[in-house]
Amino acid sequence: MTDTWRDYWELTKPRIAFLVLVTAAFGFFLGGQGIHAPLLFCCLLVGTGLTTCGSSVLNHYLERDVDGLMKRTRNRPLPAGRVKPSTALSMGFVLVLSGVFFLLFTAGLLTAFLALLSAFLYVVVYTPMKRQNWLNTSLGAVPGALPPVGGWTAATGAIDPGAVVLFLILFAWQHPHFYAIAWIFRDDYRRGGFKMLPVVEPDGNSTCWQVMGYLVLLLIFSVLPSFMGLTGPFYLVGALVLGALFLASGLALSFSRSVASARRLLKASVLYLPLLLMLSVVDAGF
Repeated sequence: MTDTWRDYWELTKPRIAFLVLVTAAFGFFLGGQGIHAPLLFCCLLVGTGLTTCGSSVLNHYLERDVDGLMKRTRNRPLPAGRVKPSTALSMGFVLVLSGVFFLLFTAGLLTAFLALLSAFLYVVVYTPMKRQNWLNTSLGAVPGALPPVGGWTAATGAIDPGAVVLFLILFAWQHPHFYAIAWIFRDDYRRGGFKMLPVVEPDGNSTCWQVMGYLVLLLIFSVLPSFMGLTGPFYLVGALVLGALFLASGLALSFSRSVASARRLLKASVLYLPLLLMLSVVDAGF
């Protein structure tokens, strides 16, 4: 891969795109009680991937100036001058619109609308709000929790209670995950002018309360699939164990208020979600 293409690839935030595709696939699998329409499944992934990558490119475009102020982002393609802003802007719009229209003609109007809504909330609402209010984390968790709903609607054509539960799980999970990141890089966020909670309240009290509150909610939300018949008892036990371990990581941060504890919480969040998803696939109730 040449340096130029590597820069374009970086603009799409491939790791975030991969997570989005995994959760969308998960929603399709649970909603359709298996993957019985492989072509539709592939179309979902293509359209969702295009829209997600385009949203990430537009996020890079809007934050190119502040990215240049922070150590961990100053070498990104736009602040480093390796990609022209106009090129990134065009690329982002083309990807988003291509993904939305592809979903419209393959996965249906509802799934396409959810993808467009997610892109709009992420780019137009969440991105500028990061410099205005610490509630940006909760607002940003909404588009982050929509992909499994889009997968569900692609398989079923409707937003059922199961899709709502998947949304709630992803919504709650993102809070400890991103609060941990904000804690670790709060000096960088301060330089960039981002109003992350650990920045606006340095003592960490509110951050820890938020982390613990959402971890408790996540534990509750995560067991609901078993009570709805989507998963079995093996998943239920596993979800409780994973939730308890995740909660312990949050407690450690609450007591120590250290960067090391925040890193452990971040690692716990990265392990928790794929393990929970794997449990649900292995012990699907159908």
